[in-house]
Amino acid sequence: MPSDPPPRMRDVARALGVSQATVSNAFNRPDQLSRELRDRILTAARDLGYPGPDPIANTFRRGRTGAIGLIIHEPLQYLFEDPAARLTMAGVARVCGEHGSSLVLVPRAEPGLPDVVPTALVDGFVAFCDPLEPERRELLRARRLPVVGLDAPVTPGEPYVGIDDRAAARAAAAHLVALGHRRIGVISFALARDSETTVVPAGLDAPTGYVANRARLDGYRDALGPALGGGGAIVVVAARGVEEADGAAAAVPLLDHAEPPTAILAMSDRLALGVIAEATRRGIDVPGDLSVVGFDDVPAASAADPALTTVRQPHARKGAEAVRMLLRPASTRQALILPTEVVVRASTAPPRT
Repeated sequence: MPSDPPPRMRDVARALGVSQATVSNAFNRPDQLSRELRDRILTAARDLGYPGPDPIANTFRRGRTGAIGLIIHEPLQYLFEDPAARLTMAGVARVCGEHGSSLVLVPRAEPGLPDVVPTALVDGFVAFCDPLEPERRELLRARRLPVVGLDAPVTPGEPYVGIDDRAAARAAAAHLVALGHRRIGVISFALARDSETTVVPAGLDAPTGYVANRARLDGYRDALGPALGGGGAIVVVAARGVEEADGAAAAVPLLDHAEPPTAILAMSDRLALGVIAEATRRGIDVPGDLSVVGFDDVPAASAADPALTTVRQPHARKGAEAVRMLLRPASTRQALILPTEVVVRASTAPPRT
């Protein structure tokens, strides 16, 4: 026996003796109706089992979705597990909420699965990537939607929101040089996707396609000149990932070195906290025997034992400003570089003589 057809907008309109346009306003433009009339329409729709206008059809009619896409080049769980990413996403979400926009998360495409970029129902994208992969740039170009870079420009020369990574890294390294350190280890992010933990023969000149990596290595070199020119030594290790365990693993070849460093610069707080954990496991005192500097100033940095010296950057503001830039007319967008500062805490001290 055939089932009854689902109720439609015209059924609600007929039941109340109003036009279909009035019913549509109740769902899509409530400010056009009195509260009493809208409540009557919504009650009648609920009683008849009418769920409201089809969202996809609405999207085509209006020419907009009311949603913003956040593109990342990591697995989806990264946004929820990494504290710096969570803070950045909170800034994105706050401004989306202020403008009544939804947020669509677009993670990296996994092998064998289609990329979400071509099908995401959004009005524009914030690309939280370093940098955006060439394949995805082509997909975005085909979408013809506005895109704003977060941490790096989507294509060279385009406006984005970020920090001066080179200057921030230079300041972090200069802090160690001022304390008197001359044997220094550097733990960088992975230099290429899916690479293993490795000592980098090229040191601070290591080739990498990642914008922040390159800028921070250059910043470290800017400040570590006195160490390199005064009989000091710099050893660079590229971590496999971004978690504390990756920082601990990257610290092993540095601490096992014939002349171990008296200080280590890590490109994130999570990596730095892993260094402290490995040093503590070995009975190495931080900062007495080893100074450690991170980057980000996530909440765990100040709560660590010892509290971590690090570079503070405004994660939430970065996310918020990227969405604000996306929502502005294209002609008014320009690069926005936000301030950073070195926060000195208990994990750094002069080297023992």
